[in-house]
Amino acid sequence: MRMQAWGCSLIVAGLLAACTPSSAPTAAPAQPLDTAQQTPPVADPGAPVASGDTPAAADVAAIAALNAQFDPGRDPVADLATAKAEAQRSGKRIVLDVGGEWCSWCHLMDAFIEGDAQIRSFRDANFVWMKVNYSEDNENAAFLAQFPAIKGYPHLFVLDADGTLLHSQFTGELEAAKGQPKGYDRTRFFAFMKDWASPKAP
Repeated sequence: MRMQAWGCSLIVAGLLAACTPSSAPTAAPAQPLDTAQQTPPVADPGAPVASGDTPAAADVAAIAALNAQFDPGRDPVADLATAKAEAQRSGKRIVLDVGGEWCSWCHLMDAFIEGDAQIRSFRDANFVWMKVNYSEDNENAAFLAQFPAIKGYPHLFVLDADGTLLHSQFTGELEAAKGQPKGYDRTRFFAFMKDWASPKAP
């Protein structure tokens, strides 16, 4: 009986020991909180395209900005330098899309291209598309003086990757026939793009 009571005491003592918290590890001293304002990195659209096979984030932003909108504040000379660097890197040609935010046909062309996945993909695979503003705010006369006269807007100039003029396209010839909804003729527009795409190496 005494032995049984002694055994019970050992079991109770063991259970109590198991429930006793072990000594906690020493915590590292608290570090001061960094309250400085954190600024995320921002791609500089004005930065030139870097050399190499893969464009950096800044390059991607700069290339996208070329076709974002007709902006009277943009410098077409700097934009063309960016477009040429990207065209040479990627084996594409350049299209100068001359127009303005005031131009309804310019917006129709943007909607036409963006709304047709096949044409949009072909454009992106074969051309660096660069908008050049022409408006009362900025006619970009000095820049456009190096190209043939423009009959109407939008107007497209196709350039080789080094900036050499290959073709001047009056977009009235690409419009839908009379009696059709206002816009562009898909067959003619796609034919124009295929005719002037850079020949790909086999």
